Amino acid sequence: MKHLPILFCLLCHAWGVLAQQDTVLEKGAASYVSSQHVYVKFSSTEYIRQGDTLYLKTGDKLQPALLVKDKSSTSCVCTSLLTEKVKVGTEFHARTIVARKKETSAPQKEQNTPGAERDSTLRPPPLVVAPASDEKEEHLYKQKIKGRISAASYSSLYGSEEQHRMRYTLTFQGNHIKNSRFSTDNYISFRHTLGEWGLVKQNLNDALKIYSLSVKYDLYKASYICLGRKINQRISSMGAIDGLQLEKGWGKWMLGAIAGSRPDYLDYSINLHLFQAGAYIGHSSRKNNKSQESTLAFVEQHNNSKIDRRFVYFQHSNTLLKDLSMFGSMEMDLYQLVDSVAHTSPSLTNLLLSLQYRFSRKFSLSVAYDNRKNVIYYESYKNFIDQLIDNETRQGMRLGINTRITKKISGGANYSWRYQKSGANFSENLNGYLNFNSLPWIKANCSLSANILKTGYLNSSMYGASLTREIIREKLNGELHYRWVEYQYANYENTVHQHIAGADLSWNITRKLALYLYYEGTFDKQNPTFNRVNTRLIQRF
Repeated sequence: MKHLPILFCLLCHAWGVLAQQDTVLEKGAASYVSSQHVYVKFSSTEYIRQGDTLYLKTGDKLQPALLVKDKSSTSCVCTSLLTEKVKVGTEFHARTIVARKKETSAPQKEQNTPGAERDSTLRPPPLVVAPASDEKEEHLYKQKIKGRISAASYSSLYGSEEQHRMRYTLTFQGNHIKNSRFSTDNYISFRHTLGEWGLVKQNLNDALKIYSLSVKYDLYKASYICLGRKINQRISSMGAIDGLQLEKGWGKWMLGAIAGSRPDYLDYSINLHLFQAGAYIGHSSRKNNKSQESTLAFVEQHNNSKIDRRFVYFQHSNTLLKDLSMFGSMEMDLYQLVDSVAHTSPSLTNLLLSLQYRFSRKFSLSVAYDNRKNVIYYESYKNFIDQLIDNETRQGMRLGINTRITKKISGGANYSWRYQKSGANFSENLNGYLNFNSLPWIKANCSLSANILKTGYLNSSMYGASLTREIIREKLNGELHYRWVEYQYANYENTVHQHIAGADLSWNITRKLALYLYYEGTFDKQNPTFNRVNTRLIQRF
C-alpha cells in the first residue's frame, strides 16, 4: 500500500486578494476496499469536496476512477467508476484548487507542495534562474519515501472447524534515496496458517511472496537501469520481470531491453529455468491536454534450454479527445512449443481494449473487451460469491455506465458477456448500484446494489445494501452491510439461498497507525453458519 509520508501543507487562502489560484494533483492511495466502497488515504483532504472525481494516472493521462461520497480530514469514502475491482495500494489523484501567494518583489524559488504534483498543462511554468550543477542534481533527484508494515489475521469458523491465517506485509518505495540517483521499490508478504508450520518448512516460497523487490539507478533524465523483480509499465501486461531492465529516452522516444526470467507459476519464486529476454521501442507525447503512449516489444521466452515462446507485444494508451480515453494491449505469438511440437504461424493470444468517454461531470460510459489469459491468484481473501463474479466476468465484453443523478445521489450499471462458439465457458452478468450521501437524521451514506450472473453451470442473483458512517470524527468509521444471494446449479435440483451480513470498523489510532476489524457471516438452512473475522494493524512511515 502506498501512502504520502508527510502532511500536505498549503498557504492559507485567508490572504484573500493577495492570493491567486493554483491547480495541483494531490496523491493518495486506497487503504481499504469493501464490497461497496473504496477508502482513499491522503495527507490532507482540505481541498477535496464531496462529489469530486479521483483519477488514475497512466503516464500523463488522467482516467476518472472514483467518486468522492464523504471524507474526513485525511481519508475519502468513494464509489468506483471502474469496471475492475480496485486493489488496496492503488494510487489515485485529486485535482484541486489551492491558493498561491503573489510575488511582490524579487522572484523566489518555488517550493514543492508535499503530496501534490503541479499540473503543468493548466498554467505556464514559473521563470527560475538555472542552478549550478550540484543544485541542479539535487533538484532533479529529490528524496521521497513512503511505506507501511502491517499484520493481519483471517479467521474462518464453520461449525466445529476453524482456520486462522496470518499475513505480514512490508511495502516500501524510496525514490532518489538521500537525493541520489538510486531508488527502490518493495512489496513483500509472508503468510501462514496456525498449526500448519510444517507446510512453511516444506516450501518457504509458498508462504513468502515477493511481488516487487528492485533497485533502480537513473543514468540521467529519462534513462535508467533497474535490477530485481519489477513490473515494467511499458509492457505491464507481461507481469513481473526478474532480472535486468534498461531504458534510454530521447525526446518523445524511448528504447528499452529486458533480460532475466519469469516468476515460477506455482509459488511465484525465482525460476532461472524460465529465461526471457526482449527489447522494446516506445513513443510518448502530450499536446493540448491530449496524451498518447505506445510500446512495441519483441520477447523470447525459454523453458529450461528450449525456446518456449516468441511473441510480439503491443501496448497503447491515448487521450483521443478531451473526455475520451483508451487503452489497449495485445500479444501475438510468432513461435510456440505445444506438446513438443513447434508452431510458427502468427497467433493472437492476448487482447485487451478499453474505451471510456465522459459526456459530462455527471455521466460517463466505458466499453472494454478482454481476451487475456486467466489470471493466477497466489493470494485471495474474498468470499465465494465475490470470487465467483470476478472469475466469470474478467474476460469478454464489458459495458459500464455511471451517473450523478443529484448532488447526493449517484448510480451506475455494468454488463459483461462472454461467449465461445463451442458454447463452453459462457457467462453473462448484470450489476447495478445506487448511492445516497448523507442520509437525513442518521448522517450516514447508503448504497444499494444488485448482481445477476448466468453461466453454463450456475445461475446466481444477489441483492445488497450497506450503511457507512463516521462514528468519531477523523478517528472511527464503521460500515454495516447485508446481501441476499440465490444459487441455482445446473446439476442440482434445489435452489440455495444465503444471507450474508457483516460489519467493519476502521480506527485511526494515530496519524500513521490504524486498526481495521471486519466480520461477515453467511447463513443458510442447509449448512452451519460460516463466519469470517479479519483484523489488520497498519503502521505507516
